[in-house]
Amino acid sequence: MLWYKNEKFWTTFFTEIGVEYVVSPETDRAILTRGEMLSIDETCLPVKLLLGHVDWLIGKCDYVFVPRMAFRHKLQMCTRFMAQTDLVANTFRERDVRLLFYSVGEDKPDAEQEAVYKMAKYLKVKKSVYKSAYQTAKQAQMFFERFRTERQHEKIETSEKLKILLVAHAYCIGDAYIGKPVIGMIKALGCEPIIAEYGDERDCIRASYTVSENMPWAYNRHLVGAVALYKEHVDGIVMLTAFPCGTDSMVNEYVIRTFKDTPIITLTVDAQDGSAGIETRLESFVDIIALRKERGYDA
Repeated sequence: MLWYKNEKFWTTFFTEIGVEYVVSPETDRAILTRGEMLSIDETCLPVKLLLGHVDWLIGKCDYVFVPRMAFRHKLQMCTRFMAQTDLVANTFRERDVRLLFYSVGEDKPDAEQEAVYKMAKYLKVKKSVYKSAYQTAKQAQMFFERFRTERQHEKIETSEKLKILLVAHAYCIGDAYIGKPVIGMIKALGCEPIIAEYGDERDCIRASYTVSENMPWAYNRHLVGAVALYKEHVDGIVMLTAFPCGTDSMVNEYVIRTFKDTPIITLTVDAQDGSAGIETRLESFVDIIALRKERGYDA
């Protein structure tokens, strides 16, 4: 759930404190099927994938790392992130799984740092080592995100292709089963995908308040702010959500009603095989915005 957001931070931190880590493979049908078997029907697709990946890791490592996040930038997280550690612990309670985690349960600036330090102490890492490792990991994450953002801005400024803003959470856009195929479809249609998630998070969150004053969810604010910042620089917007995401079901509709003059399409992915429907809708959408541009429409 959080890997595609924090990969650089986590891999750097664990390397710096001398911990060898194992990463589960990219999502495939087998991982999804196993996750479905471990979930109730109402569980959202990303959580099903989480359980499938945890299942793959059991027996291949000493601990399975599943952190708990209730707040980010003093904003509330979806309840799935608050409960995922307990969800995993209870789902696999009969398989003697040892979980490693840290809990960000307060909306104060140093909550993450304190939580990571506590986890490092549990692993019996020296204070001087984990403090240095934390700073190194935060810097590595910052540089990675900055590079990604700057590279995307260059594409926006230089690409002559139709630009499609792809609005999706990190755990969707980075996943080989959910988001990467959609990126590939957009490219195959001759368009330049602009990823909302790659917008600077703090800039996007600030911009989101021009759209909504009371939206509570941190990750949705990031995406809504990216729409506000990028909408004048793209030709169309694709909003990709994983079924049945409750926060997206409300926020996506709000975005569509707010940005009425911008071509927007919503796509929902679920556990079913086959992408023909998504491909057809994307192809029609691209044809429409290409025609609009040809006829001189501003949006």
